[in-house]
Amino acid sequence: MPDLVDQMLSGDRLALSRLISMVEGRSKDLVSIMSRVHARLNRFDRCGKCYRIGVTGPPGAGKSTLVDRLITHLRRNEKTIGVIAIDPSSPFSGGAVLGDRIRMQDHAGDEGVFIRSLGSRGSHGGVSRATREVAKLYDAFGMDFVIVETVGVGQTELDIMEIADSTIVIVTPESGDAIQTLKAGILEIADIFVVNKADRDGADLMQAELKAMLEMGGRKDSWKTPVLPVQAHKGLGVAELVQSLEDHRAFRRDKGKGCDRERKKRIALEEAKEIIFEELQSRISKKLGGKRIPKIENPYEFARDYLRKIDKS
Repeated sequence: MPDLVDQMLSGDRLALSRLISMVEGRSKDLVSIMSRVHARLNRFDRCGKCYRIGVTGPPGAGKSTLVDRLITHLRRNEKTIGVIAIDPSSPFSGGAVLGDRIRMQDHAGDEGVFIRSLGSRGSHGGVSRATREVAKLYDAFGMDFVIVETVGVGQTELDIMEIADSTIVIVTPESGDAIQTLKAGILEIADIFVVNKADRDGADLMQAELKAMLEMGGRKDSWKTPVLPVQAHKGLGVAELVQSLEDHRAFRRDKGKGCDRERKKRIALEEAKEIIFEELQSRISKKLGGKRIPKIENPYEFARDYLRKIDKS
């Protein structure tokens, strides 16, 4: 594993791909791999050097098309980009149903772009458990930007807040009824709203409704969330979106949000808890999932007694 990590850190794309596969497959070496990568990031204090953009919204809003256009725009300035596209997991294999090559054909041969599809694997937060770790691999690899496109499950996509520095929420003119039900969640996570397919009827009304909601809801910080009309399939409005991303990045930097200590501490604690929970789940499954199935008359009493044994150990 040390050799593979060193190869990735030296710019080996094949080593990066293999490490991503190991992370998604929850390799037995996962903790040691990510420990080395995390130490590397901390040593060079990379906070703010790799900027993470989250792209979320309901299915059919055009997230993949917008990400494709964002890549094209950023590559004009020779920025390197790592993309994590979260897809619904296959119920049979657990892998992503849609492949990365299907999504963004134009960038498949670009050495400055690395696109990987990850299966959601039952995650209800719009991202898979491996997303944060793959983003770290991209960061350590030296990417300028990481773009995370969520699976598009709507109201439950709040996990992206803990990964992205800037979160784009995409809606369409037809999303009116959905906006009302998602109101609380999207107002909390959106740094930028995009009304995609803005050439359709109802786009102006959608923009007005979003702006009214934002004025009523407000934010804890002083960032004024823009609402941008975009036609991603034509590339219209993408330059304005990139400018808004730069504005938000500057806002975070000026306000000290980019390397906010309390946010970093909270995220680190949540990461540590996830690692511990996953490791405990794996160990318990191995002990209780063997060939010899224990006789359990009362699962609640069995669980209580088992937890007491863990407390004593």
